[in-house]
Parts: sequence; structure tokens; C-alpha cells
Amino acid sequence: MPRVLYLLSIPLLLLLAVPGNAFAATALDKGDTAWMLTSTALVLMMTVPGLALFYAGMVRKMNLLNTMAQSFAVTCLVTVLWMVIGYSLAFTGSGSFVGGFDRVMLNGMAIGGASPLAPTIPESVYMCFQMTFAIITPALMTGAVVDRVKFSAIMAFCGLWLVFDYAPIAHMVWGGGFLGSLGVLDYAGGTVVHINAGVAGLVACLVIGPRNGYRKTTFHPNNVGYSLIGASLLWVGWFGFNAGSATAADMRAGMAMATTQIATAAAALAWMFVEWGVKKKPSVLGIISGAVAGLVAVTPASGFVDPTGALVIGIAAGALCFFAATTLKNALGYDDSLDAFGVHAIGGIIGALLTGVFARRAVGGDSAVGLIDGNPGQVLIQFYGVATTIVYDAIVSFILLKIVDVVIGLRVPEEVERDGLDIALHGESVS
Repeated sequence: MPRVLYLLSIPLLLLLAVPGNAFAATALDKGDTAWMLTSTALVLMMTVPGLALFYAGMVRKMNLLNTMAQSFAVTCLVTVLWMVIGYSLAFTGSGSFVGGFDRVMLNGMAIGGASPLAPTIPESVYMCFQMTFAIITPALMTGAVVDRVKFSAIMAFCGLWLVFDYAPIAHMVWGGGFLGSLGVLDYAGGTVVHINAGVAGLVACLVIGPRNGYRKTTFHPNNVGYSLIGASLLWVGWFGFNAGSATAADMRAGMAMATTQIATAAAALAWMFVEWGVKKKPSVLGIISGAVAGLVAVTPASGFVDPTGALVIGIAAGALCFFAATTLKNALGYDDSLDAFGVHAIGGIIGALLTGVFARRAVGGDSAVGLIDGNPGQVLIQFYGVATTIVYDAIVSFILLKIVDVVIGLRVPEEVERDGLDIALHGESVS
């Protein structure tokens, strides 16, 4: 345990003295603020309880509590790290790759003032809204390695990853960094959240290795009903995720809500019908996985595309993510336990690239024009953003995993994996 505390203390070494709080008043909009307070609560609900239930229902019963604990503990850990250093690195400063230290410990955050990135709401609300994005991203990644990773290791990795991977990527795309300056379109987190989480999950499952018995034993979900409830909470919370990214209660938020609903339903149906045709039965786990794939894929596009674009993105995501989570995974042999890569990385890539096709000037303005509106170059810009995210994420994730492995070890002993993580790691069980 001291080694875990040592690793998690590394971000604290970045603390610098900054000026005290300012109290300058800024013109704020009460309607926008109310919507963003609501959106923040909705996005937090996506992780706890949404993702916790979604993932917990898919694992074996002996690992249910451990899986839920990962989502809950990551929520707590990221909250503190975001306050200490994460928000500052992501959303202050003028660096091309990473932000500055203006908001370390949230010092200097104006009471009654706004962030330049969201001028009609209090900066404290914007900070909390972005905090919920930072929370769910590493929590999504944990789904790739459930059933065999140490709780201490996943906590250490997520803490380090937030500071050295998530915050820089968020700054590059949203905080004034070079990807945003190049014109990469990511309305609510296709690159920052989903590709980032999915690629980190793939690297983690490759470094840690497959579960004992993988491809020899069938790992049956313990309660698909839990997963359905979790997916439903994710769907509802996602309106805060996407429509909230307007940072205003306006027409663009309304369009983001509409495109989110349409793409999600289309993807769920696409996955269901493809699975029905291939496997002769439409599974409940399949239709909810398809819905999540649609939510993922429409995320970068939601504030840029119209309903027709959302429909196409949803259908593409449902069908292609089904094959990624089945055919591709089986062909390559990696053990992505809960398909974090197959759904989030692949879905995020699909959505990011198709944003470059379907972005409409009528929805996103002159800065968001895609192929169908006469700007084929946007597809290349989107590809560059996707590739940059993948390469940076893969390299940083690999290095951090190796550090954690050397210091505390990544994997539980074989007997713990065989008997279950709930009792061995937490001293509790659901029965």
C-alpha cells in the first residue's frame, strides 16, 4: 500500500504556488448555469451508478463487487486529482500539448467569475462538468482488464494516467492545444474520452495478459439485468454528456440531444439485427452494447451533425462495433474483458471520422464543415486527430503500466483470480 501512495503522490510534486482567489464579477446566464448544473449531475450518474452496474453485470459473480468498486473508487480518486492538478493542466495555459499551473488546487478560480471556455456559467460549474468527463474516462478503461488486475494497481495506473495522458489530450483538443487549433472536431469526447479510454484498455489487457482459461472457459455474465439498468442510466446520463457540451441551454444543445437519441437507437437496432442474422438470436447484452456503441460514436459528432448524419453514424457504429467485439477480438486473440476497445475505441474512431463527413455548417457554423458540405479536408484533419490520440495514448499507457508493474505488480496471484477478487481483495462478497 505505501507504494500505491507513492505513485499517486507523483502528481502532487507538480504543485506550484499561485495567486489567491479573485472575486471579479462576470455576467452569467442563470438558464445556462441551471442546465450545466443538471448536465454535471447527469454525467456523474453515468459512472456511478451507470457504468458500475453496466460492467458489474457482465463479470462473474465472484468479481462483481471488485468491478463496481473500481468505478466508485476511480470517481473519488479522479475528483481529488482533478481539483489538485488535472483541471489546471487540461484547461489553463497556452501550451500546444499541455496546460499550465494557473488553477493548481483551484487557486485563482473566480467566485462569480467564468472560464473563457464557457463565459456564461461560473467557472466552478465548468470545472465540475469537465471533472465528470475526467472521471468516466479511466473508469471506462478498467473494463478491459477486470477479473485479473490488482485493485491497488488499477488505482495507481488511473491516477497517473489522468495526469500524464487524459489532461494533455484534453488540453490538445479542448483546452487551447494544437489539435483544436488545427480544426479537429470533437464535440463531447470522441478522441478525449472514448478513443483515449479504449486504446489504454487495449494496451492494458495486452500488457497484463489474458484471464486464466480465456478461450477455454466461457465467462458467463452474472446478471444481464444489472447491465441493462446500467446501460439505461448511461443513455439518460449521456444527454448531459453531449447536450451539456454546448455549455448553454440553446438550440445547439437541443440538436445534440436529438442526434444522441437517434444515433443510439439506430446503433442498438443495427447491432441487434446483425447479431440476429449471424448468431440466430438477438441477445439482451447485444442490444445494450449496440446502444452504448451508438452513444460513443455520436459523441464527437453530436453538436456538428444533423439527424440524418446521426442515423448513419449510429447504424455504422452498431454494425462495426459488433464485429470488432466478436470477429476482430477473436482473430487477434486479445482478452478485452468487457470490450472497452471494441466499443469505445472503435466506436470513437468511427464517430470521429464520420464527423468529418457529416458535419454541417447549419448546425456547427463555419468552423464545422464536413465532406457533404464541400470540405473533404475535414476528414483528413479528423484522421490526424485520431492518429495522434492513439499514438500518444498507447505510448504513455504502456510506460505507466510498466512503472506500476515494477513498483507494485499489475496482476493478482493465480489462486486469487481462480477463487475471485471480491473476498481476496475486499473481504466481502454479494452472497
